[in-house]
Amino acid sequence: MAPMPAWARTVQNRVVRERRGDSRPFRRVAVTFLVGLMLPLTGSCSAGGASEARTDGAAHATPADPTTAATAHGAPGFSLVASGDVLPHTSLVEQARAYGARGGHGGRGAHGAHGGRAYDFRPMLGAIEPIVSAADLAVCHIETPLSPTGRHLSGYPRFNGPPQIAAALHATGYDACSTASNHSLDQGAKGVSGTLQVLDGAGLRHAGIARNPQEARATMLTVKGLRVAMLSYAYGFNGRKVPAGQPWRANQINPARVLADARAARKAGSRFTVVFLHWGREYRTAPTPDQLRIARRLLADPGVDLILGHHAHVVQPARRINGKWVAFGMGNLLSAQSSACCPANTQDGVIVSVKVVHRADRYVVDDLRYVPTWVQHPGYRVLPVIQSLAHGGLDAATRAALAASLRRTRSAMGPEARPASG
Repeated sequence: MAPMPAWARTVQNRVVRERRGDSRPFRRVAVTFLVGLMLPLTGSCSAGGASEARTDGAAHATPADPTTAATAHGAPGFSLVASGDVLPHTSLVEQARAYGARGGHGGRGAHGAHGGRAYDFRPMLGAIEPIVSAADLAVCHIETPLSPTGRHLSGYPRFNGPPQIAAALHATGYDACSTASNHSLDQGAKGVSGTLQVLDGAGLRHAGIARNPQEARATMLTVKGLRVAMLSYAYGFNGRKVPAGQPWRANQINPARVLADARAARKAGSRFTVVFLHWGREYRTAPTPDQLRIARRLLADPGVDLILGHHAHVVQPARRINGKWVAFGMGNLLSAQSSACCPANTQDGVIVSVKVVHRADRYVVDDLRYVPTWVQHPGYRVLPVIQSLAHGGLDAATRAALAASLRRTRSAMGPEARPASG
């Protein structure tokens, strides 16, 4: 396996040291490290701002208090990052088990009492931790069920991943995950409930699948005093049907339903609503006619402020439609896909970074940038491409692969969105 870049290894080692004690010193280091790198985050996420949001090490986005009035006019905005699909393929899970067996990180995230096995996904995500943790709100996409016991694990085509994935995502800085996908019902209603049990235990909020009708409503978060709504839907469930009498188990894309939910969220106090859509055609970089049609309809409504997409396993473009942004597909954040099975660009992804500001009596996306990522095999480490190329410490093959990934991602994202650096 090609070596991890020296700069990423240094950051990751610091993460390990700090997590054995207080995480606050690393948070300050991480934000300083990113000054000048994440332009959309500057001015909206300073070291001081992060400290106020995470005084006890908890997620920076907190559950919204329904008794709290909406944020006053003129309140500051916030920064948001979101990323692509997390797919626990069998070979990736086995690599996490190998990391866990080494015992390098320790803690429940690697060695929790789940089936008596240690799975550690944190080495795979360590290099992106500074980027994710610097945002005021960070959202991942869990595409598959997760087993609360760590038993009966399975990969493609009917996934059931280990619970330590959720712990690793939270440790990386994610606050919440969208969950509606074509694999949502791989393990039936029991799998839905088990997945949400895992996410709750890891401290991750969620939207897209539910245990009851109330949970199927918009997930309301409070970010820097601002109420933000998350909604998540999928195009379908690989031919599986939601249980009879339980249509709320998993959200399916229906533009009228999405708009009704977004309007309800606005009435409930949301000042900014982001919709996550699992849609499109696998391995196709261009959005389909249905994606374009749905995006136009949703973004024409004042209840929807931003659309972020998943499912294609390759990066798709980000564009403005009706004056608002849609990132049609963020590729894969973490998966075992590669040219060995699929197109080479299944190793590519983007961390979309937006700056939300108050303008003309509403909150809008002021800027959208992206951080290209690439999954290094066989260790399945997610590398920020531009930063890795800039800091060196790479063998020739890895450098060439990263450069090719960057070219693909820039081409796929299109001319309207710009990389966060480089």
